[in-house]
Amino acid sequence: MAELLTVDNLLTLLMLIFLQAVLGFDNLLYISLESKRVAADKQQMVRRIGIGLAIALRLVLLFVVVKAISAFQSELFGIHTELISAAFTGHALIVLGGGCFIIYTAIKEISHMLSIEHIEGEENAATTRSPGTAIAWIVVMNLVFSFDSILSALALTDVFAVMAVAIVVSGVMMIVLADTVADFLKKNRMYEVLGLFVLFIVGIMLVSEGGHLAHIHLLGHAVEPMAKSTFYFTLIVLVIVDVAQGRYQKKLNLERKHGH
Repeated sequence: MAELLTVDNLLTLLMLIFLQAVLGFDNLLYISLESKRVAADKQQMVRRIGIGLAIALRLVLLFVVVKAISAFQSELFGIHTELISAAFTGHALIVLGGGCFIIYTAIKEISHMLSIEHIEGEENAATTRSPGTAIAWIVVMNLVFSFDSILSALALTDVFAVMAVAIVVSGVMMIVLADTVADFLKKNRMYEVLGLFVLFIVGIMLVSEGGHLAHIHLLGHAVEPMAKSTFYFTLIVLVIVDVAQGRYQKKLNLERKHGH
């Protein structure tokens, strides 16, 4: 543990904690939306247990990746046809699978929000998962989100203690912030729509990243990963549009009220 206390390692630790916090935003959003699908009195428990288990499994995943990183980067199988060519690795399959699942989840939740049953307020339709199932999905998706952050950490340092402490600290930060994010979405239901579309874009970003990792070519055109700068720019635009639309809606409501 003494190696953790050197100046270089402490600076690296701070950088990794910041990196984990930035990369963990989309993960935190997913956790908040997923926990909403269980009974209200169990949502906080689901978030805390889910994140707690995920921290432990992240440490296990970190150990496995450090010991067997070549296995995740080696080609498992390939596809070579006129339509598509690809070389799938373990890393690529994990990222592709996670991205597809997030896209599916976002589309399903958006469809539910627009359904007549939801408009009529049948909340029981939304609570479709048991706490155990929700916790399991939070843990699984946390591992999907953490894979890139672990590989990024390996690019910055080879000291296991530094990476492990960064994972634990970022996990504790997620536990602290999870309730705040969930409460905000509950009190500001309109932002839930924004959150789901952000989640949808996260899924697209992961699918594009997985396609790039698998060297997928469709009709001779390579799949390029969505740049993180593009993702954050899109996120900022979505927030600005949502805020502007909300204020304009309030203005219209006031005009209608004074008109009557």
